[in-house]
Amino acid sequence: MGESQGGNATFRFSDTAVLSVAIAEAPIVVTSAEIDVALADTYERLDVRPGLLEGLAGIVERRWWPEDVTFADAAAMAGSKALAEAGIEPGAIGLLVDTSVSRAHLEPSAAVDVHHQLSMPSRCLNFDLSNACLGFVNGMHLAGTLIDAGQIDYAIVVDGEGSRGLHERTIERLQRPETTVSDIFENFASLTLGSGGAAMVLGRASEHPEGHRFVGGVSRAATQHHRICVGDMTQMRTDSRALLEAGMQLSVELWQEASESFDWSDLDCYVIHQVSNVHTQTLSAALGIDPDRVPLTFPLYGNIGPASIPFTLALQTDNLRAGDRVGCLGIGSGLNASVIEIAW
Repeated sequence: MGESQGGNATFRFSDTAVLSVAIAEAPIVVTSAEIDVALADTYERLDVRPGLLEGLAGIVERRWWPEDVTFADAAAMAGSKALAEAGIEPGAIGLLVDTSVSRAHLEPSAAVDVHHQLSMPSRCLNFDLSNACLGFVNGMHLAGTLIDAGQIDYAIVVDGEGSRGLHERTIERLQRPETTVSDIFENFASLTLGSGGAAMVLGRASEHPEGHRFVGGVSRAATQHHRICVGDMTQMRTDSRALLEAGMQLSVELWQEASESFDWSDLDCYVIHQVSNVHTQTLSAALGIDPDRVPLTFPLYGNIGPASIPFTLALQTDNLRAGDRVGCLGIGSGLNASVIEIAW
């Protein structure tokens, strides 16, 4: 599969291609201005200036699913679109990986629900892969590994995220009279999250010349920072400044080490994990990336967790031309970071 350094991965692919990438959009728009109104009394009592979600993070709005739409439903909707766009029948899929952070229960896996909804065959291996916001990129890596190894012909990676419940609980908690300024900023990142579904179908490049080849990638870890951001489906507490600083350090180290194997200094498109204005500007400057080559979805969709990279890529496909080099840059709390290059 490739070489390894110091227990971390530097890898290259030989015969894997992206056949399609699709999204499912949550229909309910929730603006940052609406959240500011809901927290107006708390802001006034604590002398906190409203408008930080839009002014600082750059998130104008995010989406919610209706209450009767589950996380697995969102993943399955995106998966169904991706299969149709790829022209691949469910019976041909050998691997289904659900990389969602959002989950309704601990067991069974969300993958079994999606597997059932998509009418996958019994022989299709299916499971969840969880790694915070990096999960989808890890799923792409795993799918490519199994395709290159000849164990499967096709794979589908799916993700369904929903922030409605977390937002509602966070807003209710911050409206309480005992809320402090520290509570507001520890919960700030929670209110930047969004909802959506994404899916990617992968197959053999040798059998699909119309596909977009996986080139290779690099992954690195900095797990000494695993307590900076900790959350569940009711609350997420984040030291945003510490997370940004640690994430930048890990990203720069990864980028520098990757330069020994890849030249990513002049890619045509950098699809990075969508967090905020501050994160995007800081990362672009730290890595020497042209910000004009970084498409943005966070202003209107928020941070959709692991779905954000495929979601952004799917919305960018009409702007990509054959031969373009695309870098998918992901980072997940914990910390883990990974980059995969795709030759469009």
